[in-house]
Amino acid sequence: MHRIALRTPALFPRQQLKKTIRVPIYQLDAFASAPFKGNPAAVCPLDAWLPDETLISIAAENNLSETAFVVPEANGTYHLRWFTPTVEVNCCGHATLATGALILDRLTPEAPSVTFTSRSGELKVSRAAEDASLLSLDFPLWPAAEQQCAPPPSVAEAMGAAPSECYSIPEMHGGDYYLFVYDSEADVAALAPDLGRMGANVLATALSAQPETDDFVSRFFGPCCGIPEDPVTGSAHTTLAPYWAPRLGKRRMEARQLSARGGELSVELADDGERCFLYGRTAFFMEGTIHLQL
Repeated sequence: MHRIALRTPALFPRQQLKKTIRVPIYQLDAFASAPFKGNPAAVCPLDAWLPDETLISIAAENNLSETAFVVPEANGTYHLRWFTPTVEVNCCGHATLATGALILDRLTPEAPSVTFTSRSGELKVSRAAEDASLLSLDFPLWPAAEQQCAPPPSVAEAMGAAPSECYSIPEMHGGDYYLFVYDSEADVAALAPDLGRMGANVLATALSAQPETDDFVSRFFGPCCGIPEDPVTGSAHTTLAPYWAPRLGKRRMEARQLSARGGELSVELADDGERCFLYGRTAFFMEGTIHLQL
């Protein structure tokens, strides 16, 4: 007679249950008067900060130029941070506009303005006095270097066309960053850079071919921060404003970004010469909920 040995099943440690966190998410098209134009930005209001790796994972999953995360502070301001699909950045205009629009239109519709603390210091979004649907952003200037520099040959070659002027820009979006000035709007529109070979971020600009409607045009290529071409780059205009204002003899200028989606905004130098105002509209597109297991 054979006996069968019965074995007690091995006891495994109970798996730790994860907590489900629900994060609201909104998507707005910034510097646009209607959906499917301008620059889409995701905005996630939080009660408290999540781990940085979670924030970058959400931004990567969204796969937009920027995802903004905002947390209320005790003094009535908000702490604002911006992430591309690959990195956290020091400044972002369109996602700040989208966040300000969300707070002023949905969260605190009675407020005339909202103030943010950020890596770029204090930023303010206000309803424009002349038009409640128009918002103004109070931003610090981020000027290019005063002296021209030779465009790096590898970058100019990857851009497909050498600029007539080149200036370095202090680090804003990660990696080397240059302002390339071209002779015409057509030159900027025709750019088809090899993004894999650029090795730098480039802000390209020229005078507008339509001076009756706008003053200058631009495009922004940001391969070093995970943005092939940004549809409308608000932060870039804190560099473009101090460049073009003395050349045009204007403090307030109309700007147009020549991306596939296109975008229009106004920019105005402040009286102190240290800041500028960006003016734009937003189009609400989508809202939902992110489910996280943490």
